[in-house]
Amino acid sequence: MNFYHYSLLVSTLVSCCLPNNLAADPVSAHMIEQITIRGRQTDLLGHASSASEGVVGDAEISDRPLLRTGEVLEFIPGMVVTQHSGSGKANQYFLRGFNLDHGTDFSVSIDGMPINMRSHGHGQGYTDLSFIMPELISQISYRKGAYYADDGDFSTAGSARFSIQNQTPATITVSAGQNNYRRLLAKDSIIQGNGSLVLAGELQQYDGPWTDINENVKKINALTRFSEPLGTGRFSVTVMVYDNSWNAADQIPARTVSSGQIDRLGSVDTTVGGQSSRYSLSASWLSDGWQISAYAIDYKIDLWSNFTYFLTNPVAGDQFQQVDKRQILGGQLSHHWHHRVGQFAIEHVVGGQLRYDDIDEVGLYNTRARQRLSTVRSDQVKQGSVAVFGQSDIQLNADWTAHLGLRYDYMDAMVDSAQTTANSGDASDGIVSLKAGISYQFAPNWQAYLNTGQGFHSNDVRGATAVADPVTLEAVAPVDLLVKSDGAELGLRFFDYTAFNASLALWYLKLDSELLYIGDAGTNEPNRGSKRYGVELAAYYWLGSNWSLDAELALTRSRFTGDVDEEGNQVDGSLPLVASMGLIYEADRPWQASLRLRHFGKRTLDSFNQQRSAATTVVNAAYQYKWQQWQLGVDLLNLLDSTDNDIDYFYTSRLPGEPVEGIEDRHSHPLEPRTLRLKLTYRF
Repeated sequence: MNFYHYSLLVSTLVSCCLPNNLAADPVSAHMIEQITIRGRQTDLLGHASSASEGVVGDAEISDRPLLRTGEVLEFIPGMVVTQHSGSGKANQYFLRGFNLDHGTDFSVSIDGMPINMRSHGHGQGYTDLSFIMPELISQISYRKGAYYADDGDFSTAGSARFSIQNQTPATITVSAGQNNYRRLLAKDSIIQGNGSLVLAGELQQYDGPWTDINENVKKINALTRFSEPLGTGRFSVTVMVYDNSWNAADQIPARTVSSGQIDRLGSVDTTVGGQSSRYSLSASWLSDGWQISAYAIDYKIDLWSNFTYFLTNPVAGDQFQQVDKRQILGGQLSHHWHHRVGQFAIEHVVGGQLRYDDIDEVGLYNTRARQRLSTVRSDQVKQGSVAVFGQSDIQLNADWTAHLGLRYDYMDAMVDSAQTTANSGDASDGIVSLKAGISYQFAPNWQAYLNTGQGFHSNDVRGATAVADPVTLEAVAPVDLLVKSDGAELGLRFFDYTAFNASLALWYLKLDSELLYIGDAGTNEPNRGSKRYGVELAAYYWLGSNWSLDAELALTRSRFTGDVDEEGNQVDGSLPLVASMGLIYEADRPWQASLRLRHFGKRTLDSFNQQRSAATTVVNAAYQYKWQQWQLGVDLLNLLDSTDNDIDYFYTSRLPGEPVEGIEDRHSHPLEPRTLRLKLTYRF
């Protein structure tokens, strides 16, 4: 595994942020009261396993203006985070030529808890980050590619791990902005003997800029975390609470705007939206040699959507409700040690992971104005997995390091289908993944990497047991539960602690047949295999303590493999170009200003590449002023008031009075117009 990240995680969580009166404790004698992490200025030479992995610190997170919580993932070079619906719904993610939908091939975890949802009512891998308070993040460790033995399901394109602060400054923040944006955040740390208790809460409401609806977002977040030294490590237990409800402005067809039926901020169906909750309890014990964690999650979502309007049901409309109610139990145990064999210094990690999803209801219902009309399908699912992994880093000499990894995953599930009993059944699958890499530090500031690895993602288990379409009852073929990937990467990293950090990666990724369960339709959609390759460049420059500049560029080519009648080989929704740039000026005191540009190029909307979206560019600005214990923040989101779209699709829909077969059209969700938000923070 990436032992630098292992040791950084342990050192941060085991011993960071301990109070001064713990200096006598042998575990914490070298700690300071609070550590501010700037991941971009962290030297990964000789520690990282690839050129495309990295660390994002809390200082960088606090510097960047965010429209939505999910945008914290855009700290990962090449990642794009968008939204096609209401603010409470999980974002859409794009990385390395993938339209990741809501998280199909990129795994995300926090405090050892997985966030991606298996066999989810809306979409496989559903990843909603709305329950995270960015001010409580201590760091984000990210990886790209399937080169690490401790990464499993949904990690084909990469992974991100969020760490929570063990101690936080006592502050209260009041935010206000246009479109009835209101946010209150309070957080504090209380010293309890040798331990620290973190308490935090967030209230947010927002109506959005939309013409026909008020989003009426009502979000509540709360966190309690206690941590203390225990034996040779550090123990922590965390409780997180999240509840949200919202109305949604879904994507709209271009013809409704061009004809003047609605404006670009309007809606066709004004009754869609959702409500969601997440309650979790997690605990961990981390030391230099051991990592033990366990978690329990209670999760619910009700989501109402309408993407085709009156195509399927010309009378009542095509609105549908997706339901997911589940409890998740799981944990991880790993052991890390090192020794020498002759001239070679070797580090090992071995471990196991468990996860069990008890899904009381995962359902799809036809609705009108959020009232149920009929059931498409309703299921109960029991889904469990176990994984064992091991990886060794071998220091061949002062310049060369190799790593070898092996992972085995086994998944077993049962589906009880109340609507179509023929679709009930059991499914199981196992997969072996091999990992390998080598790095060469050929100069004090330079290191080269070569990595290869196998990964996988799981499909919705309902697709693996289905034998009949739940609507037409026509026969369908079950899909594989686990889908394999193979990838490789050649990379280069440069680091100069005085001014500059840069990395370059050339990568390749091949997937077997992408067979997915389509939650919006309640059936399977078999896709061909695919292959992708690209280049990524990330560069970070800082001049003293005042100026910092970053630039990131990702170029990708994505194609389906194999030929299918009446289909092309372009991968729908893939992004060929992503670029971003940021500039920050921080005066010695008392103010700071920043600008950030994000651009992603024209997207392929159909397999023949006959339909392409326009490019999207947005610029955000921020200003902070500090005076004694006060801090004033001003965020200008979409500074240039761009009218580009956040996301585009091309498919068939039908409005009242149109032909019964519907009309193929582009459906888009616009960027939100220029938005001003003010933030006032008092630090106790």
